[in-house]
Amino acid sequence: MVDLMGKRNYFFVLSALILIAGIIGYFVNGGFQEDISFKGGTVLEFKMNDPNFSADRAKTVAEAALGNKKVSIQKSQSLSSKDNTKKTDIMMVSIANSSDALSGDEIKKVESAIINEFKLNPSDAIISENSVQPFIGDEIKGNGIKAIIVASILIIVYIWFRFRIMSGLSAGVMAVVALLHDVMIMLAVYAIFRIPLNESFIAAILTVYGYSMNDTIIIYDRIRENSNLLRKTAVAELVNKSIMQTLARSINTVVTVLISIITVYVFAIYFNIPSIKEFSFPLIIGIASGCYSSIFIASPLWVMWKEGQATRKISAKSAR
Repeated sequence: MVDLMGKRNYFFVLSALILIAGIIGYFVNGGFQEDISFKGGTVLEFKMNDPNFSADRAKTVAEAALGNKKVSIQKSQSLSSKDNTKKTDIMMVSIANSSDALSGDEIKKVESAIINEFKLNPSDAIISENSVQPFIGDEIKGNGIKAIIVASILIIVYIWFRFRIMSGLSAGVMAVVALLHDVMIMLAVYAIFRIPLNESFIAAILTVYGYSMNDTIIIYDRIRENSNLLRKTAVAELVNKSIMQTLARSINTVVTVLISIITVYVFAIYFNIPSIKEFSFPLIIGIASGCYSSIFIASPLWVMWKEGQATRKISAKSAR
């Protein structure tokens, strides 16, 4: 049988390397990138006539219409609602404004400038207008953090009572540490690749919280059962045996879930559905990390806690 507990430091180092890469990416890229929904601003979508239009030219025109406010241009395609084989070329004009979203007059100036410059049909050129005030993003982030804190406390309390035979409080704390590890891994990936954070990321974190906790509970449950059967077995060996007994189930479950989510992600990319794409991508990272942390982070940390506790008891008896 593989001695996972004996190799736990390797798993800790792997996680540390990813987190360090995330920290480096954070500072190199000037912090996290935030979507309009977080930092506030306006997004306008136009239906273009020419798929080869110049994004630089569109950027120059939009910025000139706004008095040189910062503008970003994104080109994409989507399937026509009338004919699923025909694609419509779309340009997204994103105006990030830290103080306020664009006013109605400013939006009209940008729309008029883009329509005139690219000779678009005024009747159907504008697909959508979306403006978000900065304080809305702050509320979303604040509520997301509160939800994570409340969920963490409830998880600790639940494990504390359900797994009393395992010193439930320590088991609950280590389970939450593993969950926070998953959140940090997700943030690290977003920092490294400069992926914008938005409300879908918050929803994905809460989803991963529930999924990863389920994996950890399965392992804890087997540890509890083996604690009654193998009373004289060392903690590290007991946990190692419990993990190996549930390993196939954990891997099979996560592979099945990842296949489903990756399929949804590819579908969202092909049909250009940003909301699904922005939700499914962090789920892929978080669920993979959740499986890893349940096996290689939560249980080894609990073993270290128990071994440290035993060492302190021995030291206290020796001191007497």
